[in-house]
Amino acid sequence: MEKIADIRAQYRELIENDMEGNRAGALAHRDNMERSDLFFNGRFTSKTLQIPRLYSQNDIDCFRKIVNTAYGIFCKVINEYLHNADYRELFKFSKELEELILIPGGYDSLLPVARFDIFYHEETGRFYFCEINTDGTSGMNEDRLQNEFILHNRAHQEMRRRYEFVPMELFDSWVDTFLSLYRTYESRVDDPNVVITDFLENGTQREFEEFARRFQKAGVNCEICDIRSFTYSDGRLLTPSGHTADAVYRRAVTADIMKHYDEVQPFISAVKDRRVFLAGSFCTQIIHHKMLFYVLHLERTRQFLTPEENAFVAEHIPYTAPFEEGKADLAQVIENKDSYILKPEDSYASQGVFAGVEFDADGWSEKVRSAWNSGYVVQQYCPQHSAYNIDFAFGDGRWKDYIDMAGLYVYNGVFAGVFSRAAEGSGIIASHRNERTQATYIVKERI
Repeated sequence: MEKIADIRAQYRELIENDMEGNRAGALAHRDNMERSDLFFNGRFTSKTLQIPRLYSQNDIDCFRKIVNTAYGIFCKVINEYLHNADYRELFKFSKELEELILIPGGYDSLLPVARFDIFYHEETGRFYFCEINTDGTSGMNEDRLQNEFILHNRAHQEMRRRYEFVPMELFDSWVDTFLSLYRTYESRVDDPNVVITDFLENGTQREFEEFARRFQKAGVNCEICDIRSFTYSDGRLLTPSGHTADAVYRRAVTADIMKHYDEVQPFISAVKDRRVFLAGSFCTQIIHHKMLFYVLHLERTRQFLTPEENAFVAEHIPYTAPFEEGKADLAQVIENKDSYILKPEDSYASQGVFAGVEFDADGWSEKVRSAWNSGYVVQQYCPQHSAYNIDFAFGDGRWKDYIDMAGLYVYNGVFAGVFSRAAEGSGIIASHRNERTQATYIVKERI
């Protein structure tokens, strides 16, 4: 099998030999996106590039090993939190959230769904974790549609004659995982009504609709419900349509739930009374929270991890610390701006995140001082992989380097696929700002 860099070079040659044909294909791709779920409320929710993200079978094998090791570590951390009060103190969650986290899920998983976002260097196999997403994990529909619309990409169609491109299926596999976990639930019913829930103004509605179709295809009733619209009566969590929510696929992130705690009391009451299957239960917040990376490096965590797991953490989890007096060095962060990135302790979609490489010295100093003692963590800025690409549909049609990120989907501990994102230049990949999403394939020789 040729190296991925050599296969990418073939794309570049095909594009350069027919720039106008590929430009026309990219504009047709864009037109399809504008007529699809990727255009919502007057804007594109996803943009793309001309060369898709390509991985070899060796890359996929590496991703599986990363997932297996990291998932084992994360489950140990959750277990330690659930069983030891001194460990819980390290995360400093509110009393209300800690109470929710400690409620038993009642089924055979502590972390049903996640996406491990990593910086992966394809030439060397080096990788560094960026962050972990749990219940709000998204992007599946973007991946599906980019794979569908790439049929207009003239270079890709020619490459399909040379190689086999295998996409990654992310919908039916999650439905199967969800239902298999539900079958281990202590209070399961024979014909459950599944409800996908979120604060719908924040959620990816079209993605929810696709998941609902897949549940229905599997023979399971499924509806979508705003988390504030449940009622709770006689031990039953009810949707606005009057149906019982037997099993909930929770897409509402914990930070949003705690922010609107008083508005979601019927849902909270059902969870506290253990009258609903919840994937995932609130213990997943331990892994989603930015403090996780800080805690992983502490001696208290090293005590219950194996030597191999501790080595994994040391090599692949970036230094992280609460950005506050006594835990971080303000002057050092200001003076070494290109070495650090600042993140809110509990956020998603790159909200409030800024990296030193994106600022001049004065701008960085201002940002750093505003974040000091304000609920941020400071993190080592890890080296990122970049690759050339070209954007005819949303950019200027010139070759540029794009940093990339691999989001490893994890369904109950099993590697399920990759969400591929990129951004021009350096810094961070931020949703709705500079982000590009790419169709993702495993590339194989044609037999």
